[in-house]
Amino acid sequence: MTNSNGYDIDALVGEWLTLRDAAKALSVSPNRVKQFIRDHRLLGVKRSGELAIPSAFIANGDVVKGLPGTLTLLADCGFSTDEALHWMFTPDDTLPGAPIEALAANRGTEVRRRAQAMAI
Repeated sequence: MTNSNGYDIDALVGEWLTLRDAAKALSVSPNRVKQFIRDHRLLGVKRSGELAIPSAFIANGDVVKGLPGTLTLLADCGFSTDEALHWMFTPDDTLPGAPIEALAANRGTEVRRRAQAMAI
């Protein structure tokens, strides 16, 4: 799925979870997952008419540590959902790896520092 900015979000994100699959992985209701999206704890996009969440955002039955704060920072910087997904999954040589990989490796401070720098 190529977005309006011309990049293929599917190629960046890789595996997606349906709303139901994400709810099952988190042991919550689908409505709770929707609330997580509204609260910037998760990001979701419509794919083939159905809400989908990147599977990389969920690990060990929970939202990846540091993801909600990072998503809130990106939203405060004015990032759209597509832009935030692009940023989260685009490799950054200074991290190294993509921000979501750094968060999953418990390097959230580095990721949030970069997100905060964009707000300035």
